[in-house]
Amino acid sequence: MTNTGYFDWKAGYDRFHDGFPGFREQPVIGITGNFGEKGCELAEGYYESVLRAGGTPLVIPPFEDRDALAGVLEHVDALLFSGGGDLNPLFLGEEPLPELHRINARRDRAELLLIRLAYDRQIPMLGICRGVQMLAAALGGAVFQDAYSQSGGRKLLKHDQQLDRSYASHTIQVTADSSILRPLLGDGPVPVNSFHHQAVRDAGPHLRVCATSPDGLIEAVESSEYKSVLGVQWHPECFVLRGDESMMPLFRWLTGEAASFRRAKALHRRVLTLDSHCDTPMFFPQHIRFDRRDPRVLVDLHKMAEGRLDATIMVAYLEQKERTDEAFLAATAKADRILTQIEEMAAANCTALDIAYTPSDLFRLKREGKKAIMLGIENGYAIGKDLSLLAHFRNRGIVYMTLCHNGDNDICDSARGQGEHGGLSAFGREVVQEMNRLGLMVDLSHAAGSSFYDALELSAVPVVCSHSSCRALCDVPRNLTDEQLKALARKGGVAQVTLYKGFLRKDGEASILDAIEHLNHMVNLMGVEHVGIGTDFDGDGGIPGCASASEAINFTRRLLAERYSEADIAGIWGGNFLRVMQTVQDNRQK
Repeated sequence: MTNTGYFDWKAGYDRFHDGFPGFREQPVIGITGNFGEKGCELAEGYYESVLRAGGTPLVIPPFEDRDALAGVLEHVDALLFSGGGDLNPLFLGEEPLPELHRINARRDRAELLLIRLAYDRQIPMLGICRGVQMLAAALGGAVFQDAYSQSGGRKLLKHDQQLDRSYASHTIQVTADSSILRPLLGDGPVPVNSFHHQAVRDAGPHLRVCATSPDGLIEAVESSEYKSVLGVQWHPECFVLRGDESMMPLFRWLTGEAASFRRAKALHRRVLTLDSHCDTPMFFPQHIRFDRRDPRVLVDLHKMAEGRLDATIMVAYLEQKERTDEAFLAATAKADRILTQIEEMAAANCTALDIAYTPSDLFRLKREGKKAIMLGIENGYAIGKDLSLLAHFRNRGIVYMTLCHNGDNDICDSARGQGEHGGLSAFGREVVQEMNRLGLMVDLSHAAGSSFYDALELSAVPVVCSHSSCRALCDVPRNLTDEQLKALARKGGVAQVTLYKGFLRKDGEASILDAIEHLNHMVNLMGVEHVGIGTDFDGDGGIPGCASASEAINFTRRLLAERYSEADIAGIWGGNFLRVMQTVQDNRQK
């Protein structure tokens, strides 16, 4: 405070925060408002439950301005979708039944859009009663307009109750495979309250049923893709207001997920995040729109922004074909053409994106608020037998070249080749030495073990594997053995975990949990300073939990849950890879 006769709001603000040191750390939970006689309103139980769970509630009134909604989402750490009137069936392509109750089309449109935007941004969500129905509707599921008349003759419980909302009306059973709800409420019958006639009919492709009532009606859904999304048909906030603690785990879950998301967002603001390998240029012939959220690709400007991914290395991928003079000329021309396409794409989006050639370029672009693309070549087939082409491509701006792909070439043997050279060929040895001289990173992903060890021994600077995982956990030739990983670390190199399902597990569906297991295995063998992430997005990479660039922040949240430090995560998300890049570029001979 000052003695000037008026209130010094800045000093008061600072003093307020000094008295409440944890204030700034509380996650902000956006709660959708209902419509009442006086406009937007919210029942007490919703915000009281959030407060008791350690969150800061923020009421979001129904409005449909997409830019404004996106702005709101930048300032919340989770969303709670409250109860209310019926969902307008027209939004699901259905005509209304006579049993339909009161609807509010304005609220429907706003919440359907809000859910889709939040889902793309990985924002944790909890839906209550109407809220669970909105989650299902927005994410590709279906909703009963009236469960009783649409039950197909099945006898239902009385779900549309008139009793005091703070008391249970029936029980539900949580499914055995529930990964979110079961740890919160247990596996026995759970007493709940019930005040609805609409209900989720089909959970859709992104959600799964995690609880049902004794009559088989869906009572809860959760994400089937390792995301923080949960919806319940009952009203847990009414129990909380009565002092019943049985439902508080739901709200503590939401605020806990919000706190994790908040921490990850803050980390991404401070740390440069680089994906060391993506194949998005393979889709350029389809005339994709990189400035839009194009469903044909896993990496575009919108997805990079949603996942808070700063940079990616786009490669000119070349399939291994015949090794004739004519084929070599065609391969070189194709590599040049793809690099030109990347440059043209960057130029067309120059206000939001630029090409980086050095680590310092990446950090400069992050400071400027731009996304960054680096250039690479996947398969030394691009140079055929012409060593001078290395200088040509280095001058075009590539930062690494993968010596081979799926098949032996004139440089070396491939992990999926015939062992033609027994490792590096004589020409291949010249290639490695010339790449050292030019300051070009040697990438040994796809290389046979013999080629790997030959290049590792020959190279005067550390080498990388831009997208490779662990053979000990998934026994395929493309993956690295424990001995390879340790040898790579001894020479100062890095191995980048890839998100291709076939390199994460040989049976069953791979997920982000498998990728974390591979990364942890690498860390245990190599040390955290020798690992990173090379997603292989748009080259068949992408797994549930980290299925596109928009979900990159999910990987960060998993790393935080594994108790990696910020410095560790900065290294994993590109710092280690860039250390090698800087060493290689510093070694360049003029």
